[in-house]
Amino acid sequence: MLVVQMPFSFPMAHFILFVFTVSTIFHVQQRLAKIQAMWELPVQIPVLASTSKALGPSQLRGMWTINAIGRLGNQMGEYATLYALAKMNGRPAFIPAQMHSTLAPIFRITLPVLHSATASRIPWQNYHLNDWMEEEYRHIPGEYVRFTGYPCSWTFYHHLRQEILQEFTLHDHVREEAQKFLRGLQVNGSRPGTFVGVHVRRGDYVHVMPKVWKGVVADRRYLQQALDWFRARYSSLIFVVTSNGMAWCRENIDTSHSDVVFAGDGIEGSPAKDFALLTQCNHTIMTIGTFGIWAAYLTGGDTIYLANYTLPDSPFLKIFKPEAAFLPEWTGIAADLSPLLKH
Repeated sequence: MLVVQMPFSFPMAHFILFVFTVSTIFHVQQRLAKIQAMWELPVQIPVLASTSKALGPSQLRGMWTINAIGRLGNQMGEYATLYALAKMNGRPAFIPAQMHSTLAPIFRITLPVLHSATASRIPWQNYHLNDWMEEEYRHIPGEYVRFTGYPCSWTFYHHLRQEILQEFTLHDHVREEAQKFLRGLQVNGSRPGTFVGVHVRRGDYVHVMPKVWKGVVADRRYLQQALDWFRARYSSLIFVVTSNGMAWCRENIDTSHSDVVFAGDGIEGSPAKDFALLTQCNHTIMTIGTFGIWAAYLTGGDTIYLANYTLPDSPFLKIFKPEAAFLPEWTGIAADLSPLLKH
């Protein structure tokens, strides 16, 4: 069968309209695809420069820090004081790298680190602090303030006690090592129900206190009274003794009740073990020094401390106020000052 093909005809105007429509749809689809791709990109939040990088003073909006001097107890006091005063005055606080090296291996501290490269470029205003809180410290002028001194008093930071306890939370591995040791202790074949940490400060204080400060360190009599105070109030207890003079402790602490264990390593350069043991106990017996004060502060519970351990005319009392160092609820046992009166 023969099929006749008729020529195809399409008006030119319709053809142009068709091409324009197809082109428009194509370009619109392309634009929509780009917009959708942008929507699907992750949102990037700008990150501020790390404090570990050297920043010039012109880039900083005020900065407070503190000297890092002394050993563990001193630097804990300096950290807590800086933390409290900076918050009280509405200023950002940064700690020296040396302080971070001392505290960070033991505690979960949060204040950022001020590295030496940055610190050397800041026009610091040094501000000396007494060892206790003063009213004037509530309104300290200056944007770039560096505190000096050996502040270690609950009067600075006790209103922030929970925050300070959080700052000085032990790392898990440090706490677990101490608890593992305590779990292994026994009294007369049974696990004790109450743990009393005992810190006996000896070392340089044995000579410095009588010769420089007209004072004494804890003696055998004081420790006997302190242990008996707890024995009269608690049953099934054990005393966990730490000291930088453990040989003296073994000779002078009564162990006839079979409730005393000599623990820790007494190494002043690495105090984490001793400090952790003390803070994992329920109560504290301390002698003198900021190490024992901080152990008692973090532990809570009952605390016995050596009281009145200097003569009334001691120069030590010009830089140290006992009422600002020891919490009111702690119990003091007066020191025997008779050795000082023999000279």
